[in-house]
Amino acid sequence: MMNKNLPASLLKGYDPGKAYSRDEALKYCEYLAKSHYENFTVASWFLPAEKKQDFYNIYSYCRWSDDLGDEVGDKTQSLELLDWWEQELDKAYIGKLEHPVFIALIETIKKYDIPIDPFKNLLVAFKQDQRITRYPTFQDLLGYCENSANPVGHLVLYLCGYKDTERQKLSDYTCTALQLTNFWQDVTVDWKKDRIYIPLEDMQNYGYAETELGRRKFTPAFAELMKFEVNRTRELFNKGLPLCAKLDRKVRLDIELFSRGGMAILNRIEAQGYDVFKKRPALTKSTKITLMFRRILEI
Repeated sequence: MMNKNLPASLLKGYDPGKAYSRDEALKYCEYLAKSHYENFTVASWFLPAEKKQDFYNIYSYCRWSDDLGDEVGDKTQSLELLDWWEQELDKAYIGKLEHPVFIALIETIKKYDIPIDPFKNLLVAFKQDQRITRYPTFQDLLGYCENSANPVGHLVLYLCGYKDTERQKLSDYTCTALQLTNFWQDVTVDWKKDRIYIPLEDMQNYGYAETELGRRKFTPAFAELMKFEVNRTRELFNKGLPLCAKLDRKVRLDIELFSRGGMAILNRIEAQGYDVFKKRPALTKSTKITLMFRRILEI
């Protein structure tokens, strides 16, 4: 088992030298999901009880994949760790289980007959992050989202019992929109990692230079650029919203909260005059709760 150079974010609560039992693996995935990402906890309040552990297991796989790509601090080492993680995934599908995430995840995979493809596609994106840091066109960026975001939606649909292409397509709109929203939120964060997700052709069209981005220079040109990106991201959210009406009521609310939350962040960016440099546009806990209760009253 490769444990060398694991990021600190993954060592909390994880013992690399321990042989995990099934129950310990399940508890680890629950711990990771509840402690590592506040948004996941808030958004999972209404998940059916019988599905929560499966969501924890899926989330834990995604969290490990993401952190191996983003938190190591060395691209070569990240690629080595992601290759190791992919080998662990391949082994899990043939019944060879070592890591607690896969000990837990294999139960979910078998229960819902989940193919390996969405798990593999996520790793394609995380490896791509180590090699590609600029996207010339919006279509190039959408191609990245096909692997970085859309597989997550497919995994959620599998957990909900859906395998049809119609729901997957609607989910792709939502997941791509969520990924783009995160990019517009984290322009500064990504720059510190030498990544720019704003399409270069858009920056050129609006007359905003990469050197200005590096200085976090807010200009009228940047405001217009960000307004353009926000508006077309909002269009994707709107295209994906019909998905919720095609889901069982037990999971509909929880899934819709992700979309509503993403659109609320776009509204926050707009309310800040599109200046994402002075303050990271994010939702407060009270805003999340307000969205939740507002949606409940609409049902």
